[in-house]
Amino acid sequence: MSIEQLIFYILAAVTLGSAFFVVASQNLIRSIFLFFVTLFSAAGLFVFALADFVAVTQIIIYVGGVLVLMLFAFLLSNKDLLDALKTVKIPFISIHHIPGLLTAILLLTMLVWLIVQADVSSLSWIENASENTLQPGDNTIHHIGITMMTKYLLPFEIISVLLMMALIGAAHLARKEKS
Repeated sequence: MSIEQLIFYILAAVTLGSAFFVVASQNLIRSIFLFFVTLFSAAGLFVFALADFVAVTQIIIYVGGVLVLMLFAFLLSNKDLLDALKTVKIPFISIHHIPGLLTAILLLTMLVWLIVQADVSSLSWIENASENTLQPGDNTIHHIGITMMTKYLLPFEIISVLLMMALIGAAHLARKEKS
């Protein structure tokens, strides 16, 4: 096993482990900090996939923007709002969890069935992928910039509006209520 594979497996394990603890943690602030770890390790996985632009974008937008907004919204919110988030502990399997569990089991069954039924070697885009491989020295950022400002301009602007809405929502949650 090479050092690159070892680093990849470590990053993948950190990503999956921290993402699991984000979902399983009962403490909101721990979940936010573990989400920080998840986003950073996912950015490391993007670096291994030669998607350097996506990795840097993830760090700047998600870690630098959205996650910091989540932290400020949590830290600046009042105690009454935080106390309302605390719920009564219920067992893992209860009547409230049955729809979610059934949906998860159904989606897992469909995914396993699709993986078993798929003939990956006969897909045309996989057969042609050997011709279109990226090299570590390729300048992908130039092509991404041109494509983003021409073909994908509308989705780019929609994302900017969504980020502005996240900022306004965080500011609304963080503001103090007048007594």
